[in-house]
Amino acid sequence: MNEAVKTLDGWYCLHDFRSVDWTSWRELSEAERSRILTEFSKFLSELELTKNIGEGEQTFYSIVGQKADFVFFLLRPTLEDINAIENRLNKLEIADFLIPTYSYVSVVELSNYLAAHMAGDEDPYENKHVRARLYPELPPKKHICFYPMNKKREGNDNWYMLDMEERRRMIRDHGSIGRTYAGKVNQIIGGSIGLDDYEWGVTLFADDALDFKRIVTEMRFDETSARFGEFGAFFVGNLLPLEEIEAFFKI
Repeated sequence: MNEAVKTLDGWYCLHDFRSVDWTSWRELSEAERSRILTEFSKFLSELELTKNIGEGEQTFYSIVGQKADFVFFLLRPTLEDINAIENRLNKLEIADFLIPTYSYVSVVELSNYLAAHMAGDEDPYENKHVRARLYPELPPKKHICFYPMNKKREGNDNWYMLDMEERRRMIRDHGSIGRTYAGKVNQIIGGSIGLDDYEWGVTLFADDALDFKRIVTEMRFDETSARFGEFGAFFVGNLLPLEEIEAFFKI
């Protein structure tokens, strides 16, 4: 059996995509909508308290196109935390007007050899650079791009039959492309083997949405993606700050 990659794991992630039942929402009176949004705003404010003490993160982005109206991206220390918040949202009155369209569960991960390179002889979980990757602060970038992906397991293009050194070389070359976008594109890799339908969930943040097109195009020509990459649906959206969420729902 080939050597499996060991990972360091950080916060659990939920990408919760929903559409709004605008027809039913429009039928409510303005007073009813206001009451529902007040309850929703209180829920979001309570989540911000957790964020402010460094015990998790969350953000909203409106989604462009027909796949969803928005994504609620949530990061917390445990699956129980994620599930509890998801259940709280579903019990709010506004949930009667939200239609789940897609979700993705993963855990922020960093390969052990990359973590060792960053931390040296130090315990990687105590290294500030490693911790920043495992417990990320979400950047307030204007745009988000999310997609799930697999590594192929077909014939000669079976990622999991390559030896560790070959995989390490390809990942290093692949990562060098990403580093050319430092400062432009922030990336969070969620490992999802055993957690969801694909093996990874990739979340990109940028102020220029064309940087998503540029970086993904360059990476498609890299050997790692060209030979082994399999991709799911792409979701792209615009930042929806908390103070603008009520305006988003306003009729």
